[in-house]
Amino acid sequence: MSNNFTSEHDRKIIDQFTKQAEPFARVAGHSDAMNLLVDIAAVNNHDTVLDVACGPGLVACFFAEYAEHVTGIDITETMISAARKRQKELALTNMSWGVGTACQLPYANDTFSIVITRYSFHHFLNPDAVLKEMIRVCKPDGIVIAADVAIAPECAEFYDNMEKLRDPSHVKALTNIEFSTMFKISGLTGLQQKNYSVEMELEAQLAASFPLPGGKDKLRAMLKADIGKNQLGVRAETRNRKIIYYYPIAIHAGKKSL
Repeated sequence: MSNNFTSEHDRKIIDQFTKQAEPFARVAGHSDAMNLLVDIAAVNNHDTVLDVACGPGLVACFFAEYAEHVTGIDITETMISAARKRQKELALTNMSWGVGTACQLPYANDTFSIVITRYSFHHFLNPDAVLKEMIRVCKPDGIVIAADVAIAPECAEFYDNMEKLRDPSHVKALTNIEFSTMFKISGLTGLQQKNYSVEMELEAQLAASFPLPGGKDKLRAMLKADIGKNQLGVRAETRNRKIIYYYPIAIHAGKKSL
C-alpha cells in the first residue's frame, strides 16, 4: 500500500507525525493502560487484531504478545517504520503493517476478530465514518474498541484550542457525551466503557510536539493560567516546579452482531 494521500488534512497529519515518529514512543503516558485494553478485548491466541492509526506500534506490539496475528495500519510511513523497528526489537514474528487511511481501510469485510484504535479519533474529520469502517472489517461477534480523549462539554472549545496550538493536525476531541452516543447508535452490542487519565508533564510533551513558531511559550502560559480553574479540562497543577496535567481518556467497546 502506498502513502498517496493528497487532502490538506492528510498532509497536516503526515507532517506532524513524521516529526513525532521517534519522540512519540518515548513519552511515558503513551504506554499507559495497555493491560486495560487487553482485558477489555479478552484477546487470546486465536485472535486476529487490526490496530487502526497504529502510530509507532505501541498497542499493536503489546497485543501481539497475546494474539495469533496483529496488523497495524497508519497514514504516516515514518510511523510504520518506527513500528517495524519496535517489532524487531521485541522479536515479534506475528505482525504485519500497512500504510493507509482509517476512513477507507484496505481490508475485506469481516476480516479481524478485534479492531482497535487508540488516541486517534480527535484527528479524524469524520470519526463516525471511521467507526463504521472498523465495524465493517470486524468479524461477526468480534469486538471493536476505541480509546481517546473524552472531554467535558463545557471544556471542549478551550481544550481544542490548546491541542490545535500544540498539534495543528488536531481536529476536535469528542465530548464524553458524543463519544458515548457514537457507540450507542453504532449497532454494536454488549457495550463497555472504562475511563482513565494519562498524566503528562508539560515539558516532556512539548519535547515530543511540533507546534507553530511561538506555540510552546503560548502553551506554557495557557496551562499555567489554568491551574486551579480547569477550564481546559485537564486538571493542570504544579509539582516540583513542573506543570503536570491529565488527559481524560475513555475506552468504548462493543461486539459486532452475528
